[in-house]
Amino acid sequence: MKYLFTILFSCTMIYVQAQDIFQAARENSTAGIEAYLAQGIPVDTVNERGFSPLVLAVYSGAEEAATLLLKKGAKVDLQDKSGNTALMGAAFKGNVALAKLLIEAGANVNTQNANGATALIFSSTFGHRELVSLLLEHKADKSIKDSRGKSALDHANLQENEAIAFLLK
Repeated sequence: MKYLFTILFSCTMIYVQAQDIFQAARENSTAGIEAYLAQGIPVDTVNERGFSPLVLAVYSGAEEAATLLLKKGAKVDLQDKSGNTALMGAAFKGNVALAKLLIEAGANVNTQNANGATALIFSSTFGHRELVSLLLEHKADKSIKDSRGKSALDHANLQENEAIAFLLK
């Protein structure tokens, strides 16, 4: 019984510590991330939704945390349970600096999530013209369609965003 309690306690402590690395990533706490990694928390640990610290750092706009995580070996194209990547998070939020960081780290600009969406489709849908340009410069495939059969251009047209539609033609 004592052995079982020790195992359960150890597993609980690892889970609690892993939860803390997610918070450190969200809060752009490089010192916190370093401390959790030093305790043996894997850089690509995921939470119950499949979010890695890198995805959460990017979604939160935590550039220093994202940079550190990439330097520590975080997989740039790791997908959450919905198939989203850190680059898709940057595209959704319109964060050009983080998108550049991820692309420089080797992010695949054409990865599709469970709904077939790409970073280009997200950027187009949410009106992030500068990000659309960046993704196109890095060979984003504008012919990819999501699960509803819509391309990035279709989404730009649906949003009546003529500037982005012009870029995608």
